[in-house]
Parts: sequence; structure tokens; C-alpha cells
Amino acid sequence: MKIASLFSGGKDSTYAIYLAQKQGHVVTCLLSIHPKSQESHLLHYPNLKWTALQSKSMGIPQLMINSNSDDTGEELDSLKTILTSAKNNYSIEGVVHGGIKSNFQKNKFENVCSDLGLAVISPLWDSEPEQYMKDLLDANFKFILTSVTSDGLDDSWLGRILSYDDLNELKLLAKKFHFNLNFEGGEAESFVVNCPLFSYPVEIILGEKFWDGYRGRFEILEARLNYDVR
Repeated sequence: MKIASLFSGGKDSTYAIYLAQKQGHVVTCLLSIHPKSQESHLLHYPNLKWTALQSKSMGIPQLMINSNSDDTGEELDSLKTILTSAKNNYSIEGVVHGGIKSNFQKNKFENVCSDLGLAVISPLWDSEPEQYMKDLLDANFKFILTSVTSDGLDDSWLGRILSYDDLNELKLLAKKFHFNLNFEGGEAESFVVNCPLFSYPVEIILGEKFWDGYRGRFEILEARLNYDVR
């Protein structure tokens, strides 16, 4: 099936593409909606502009639009607009997204896609958190944390490429502070810098941490594709 990806550049949307391709689907375009602010309940906020590098590395064209409001209804209108464009320009038959547990997001996306006659593919849905995180690392997905918003996660996690040792530490923290190990509840957001889908890794040249004592974000200021590494 020819499909589009609802793409944020994070681990979930990127791994969903990886699994969809393994299922035999052809991802013809990436769809990215830049939310008005980090208060969005539907859309991924940090570092979205750098998804252009990921798009280039994967060789998959990207459509991007801005949402002018954090209102869920208006964000869904933006989603419908970009899906319609993908359907008209890339003849997509379905959409893959990286949702895991949020019925709110899943239902909203499915309703919009149903109106447009598009199938919804959710390869990560209901996956077990620890196994999912292990699967990411086993598949050689390298990703950094670009935001943290939970007790137990301090600024030392920002900009860090997660390792198996980090996962073991996160398991202990998740148990102690009662957050989702896979960050499905928004406890953290991520950005993939390399994976099997990429021809070249994303090299972050310059970044900056912002921390308010409870939550923080890692802003990528300068990045490029590293053509010296495959």
C-alpha cells in the first residue's frame, strides 16, 4: 500500500516507518505539522524544522505546514489539509503513525482519515514499553531526548543519545517516579539522529539546553548530514 507518515522526527514516528516498510508498505511522503506551541495535545513540538535533514537522509519527500492554533479542532483541520495534499500529490491509500497508547490521538487521527477514505496503520499500538525500547536499540536506532517534563528526569538527559545502560537507569526511575518508560505520556520527546532508514546520520553541531528546574528542552541550533559516515 502507498502510505504517508505522520512524522515528527522522534523515535515513535520513525520506527513506525521502519515497521511499515517491513510489512511491505511504501512510504511515499512524510507529513509534518508544526504546532503553534508546546501546549499542543496532538502534535510534536521540539526541533521540527530539522526533520528536513531526516527526510533527505531517508530519501522520502516531506510536506510541512504550520498550525496557527493549539485548539485541537483547528489542528485537525491542518491535519486534514496536509492529508488531502498528500492524497492528491502522492496518491496515498493510508497513513502510518507512531501512536502507542493514546486513544485520544488515535481516535482523532482515525476519524480524519476515515473522512478521506484513508487506512490507518499503527504498528506500535499497545506495545509493551520495555520491550519496545529494547527493540529500538536492537534495531540500531540512535536518538536523543529533546524535552523532559517528568519528576525523575533532569537536564542531564537532554541531548543524550540513549544507550542500553541509560535504559536500565530509566527503568528504575520510571518505577520510582511512575512515568511511562516509552514516554508515551509526554514525559519526554526525542529526535532520531541515525537508524537503518538513514543513508547518512544527522550530526548535531550545536545545541542549547533550557531548564526551569522541573522541565526542559534541548534546542538544536545547528545540524547537518554527515556524509563521511554511513
